[in-house]
Amino acid sequence: MTSFAFRDAGKLGWKRLILALPLLLATPALAQPLPYHADPDAREILPLQGSVPAIRFLTTADFPPFNFRDTNGELIGFNVDLAKRICAEVNIACTLQAWPWDQAANALADAQGDALIAGLAVTPENGEKFDFSSTYLALPGRFVTRADDAASFSVANLSGKTVAIRAGSAHADFMARYLPNVTLETFDSEILALTALRDGKVDAYFGDAMRSAFWLNDNPACCSFAGEPYFRPELFGEGLTIAVPAGNDAARHAIDWALVRLKENGALDELYLRWFPVGFY
Repeated sequence: MTSFAFRDAGKLGWKRLILALPLLLATPALAQPLPYHADPDAREILPLQGSVPAIRFLTTADFPPFNFRDTNGELIGFNVDLAKRICAEVNIACTLQAWPWDQAANALADAQGDALIAGLAVTPENGEKFDFSSTYLALPGRFVTRADDAASFSVANLSGKTVAIRAGSAHADFMARYLPNVTLETFDSEILALTALRDGKVDAYFGDAMRSAFWLNDNPACCSFAGEPYFRPELFGEGLTIAVPAGNDAARHAIDWALVRLKENGALDELYLRWFPVGFY
């Protein structure tokens, strides 16, 4: 099974945040850019009544802040809330069942669920067995600088400066393709690269915005995002989608219709602000 690489990295950045969830969820989010991935001209058709009597969602319980268990053992997270909102929007019954990550896709393929909402990557291999909803959360690349340098940051002014990247990453490929004249310093992990930025050993970092947001949550006084997000699906992946068994068009159309509606009525934005106090757009 293929997953996004941020699954394990995200857990580390959220260990402290989980302890503070009650306070964060009760605090209004600061103004920040919101994701918008829906085609404004797309309008999914609501399936005929009865064609989708229920959706059995499968997920995992080890991927905060998307899907994990709280201190009481209850399954919570961005994906959990989104699945519930989808079913409420379509006005159908909804169940959620957690599986180990290495078994979740096989469980979906074996018809033990109708949809998997757990960050399964959109790859040719997975595409042979599953269809995917529209993207509900893309994963841009972003620059991070020390906080004092963020306001004056410009890609055009990177000459003579050093940018940290993770060796062998898609973000390293991005820099080589689009900014070949920028001086790069490679590190074995995102954490090492960001730590070098924090310690003043490099001038900026470029990498996955979501993983960077997890790190920034632990280092708020040090650094911040700088410049605009970069969306390159061919390099960074299609983002987060919901997988359904290949050919289950009724469930997929119902999910896509609900995603459009949830964006239009503000529910999708509310979930993003609720679960990502350090936004990455």
